[in-house]
Amino acid sequence: MFNILLVDDEIKITEVINAYLDKEGYNTFIAHDGQKALELFTQEEFDLVILDRMLPDISGEEICKRIRETSLVHIIMLTAKTEDDDKIDGFNLGCDDYVCKPFNVKELVLRIKAVFRKIEKEEIIKVGDEIEVNTLSHEVKIRGTEVSLTNTEYKILLLLVNNQKKIFTREELLELVTEDHYEKFDRIIDVHIKNLRQKIEEDTKKPKIIQTVYGVGYKFGL
Repeated sequence: MFNILLVDDEIKITEVINAYLDKEGYNTFIAHDGQKALELFTQEEFDLVILDRMLPDISGEEICKRIRETSLVHIIMLTAKTEDDDKIDGFNLGCDDYVCKPFNVKELVLRIKAVFRKIEKEEIIKVGDEIEVNTLSHEVKIRGTEVSLTNTEYKILLLLVNNQKKIFTREELLELVTEDHYEKFDRIIDVHIKNLRQKIEEDTKKPKIIQTVYGVGYKFGL
């Protein structure tokens, strides 16, 4: 069952939306102000946030910004602001979809279903509490925090995660993860590994995720 956080200060709107979501079998949490919304978000795991842009205490923009500091949860923003610049601002803040008031609740439900279809297609690879890789979006979380990897770094990590018992030589890694012929020279893979370790290891001097097998290459260490 998907968890939805519905944030809107208009009680009638939340009642109507909640009724439709109940029919679809979703588990809905309701907040009528920004403070309550942030409290609920820290207490529960949500798959979607439906967020009113104009709230009495904390603006929807600020809430969206705070959520994006720690989470990649899908966000649909509700707003009476219909100008293109307002929509662009919303997307720049990190919302995934934008619904202008007044709106058809049935259309909102269809948009919600589209979000969950996308979620169901996502392939999430997890290794304990250390690593989470979304192979659809290429998003990577290390110990719960999203990290930004280059394309080559992502390929190296994914290859090692998917082949946890295999030791890869430098030559094998070069052939499997690099396409640019300018990169295909001795020891360049060490540079990529060094940069990747700086982003994902707690202690780069004692790496646990990517371990060196001296005289051979590298392997996944967890």
